[in-house]
Amino acid sequence: MGLNIKPLADRVLIEPAAAETKTASGIIIPDNAKEKPQKGTVVAAGPGTKDEPITVKVGDTVLYGKYAGTDLKLEGSDYLIMRESDILAIV
Repeated sequence: MGLNIKPLADRVLIEPAAAETKTASGIIIPDNAKEKPQKGTVVAAGPGTKDEPITVKVGDTVLYGKYAGTDLKLEGSDYLIMRESDILAIV
């Protein structure tokens, strides 16, 4: 990826996973009923703070809070930028 963005301090840039279009049983979910994904891939990470270095790295798949981060649109793609503390787990 040729993104020209470098998050500062403890911030992380995440590319959200695509929203589910079908349930496990095969029922198609309409556009207005789709939920915002809570899983994504780390695209870029800042250096961390003096007291706490960053623990996630580029390429990690992470889970984050439903309303965490700020939506960002770069080069036609959607991203989220959030603090590392908003990440719940590395999958």
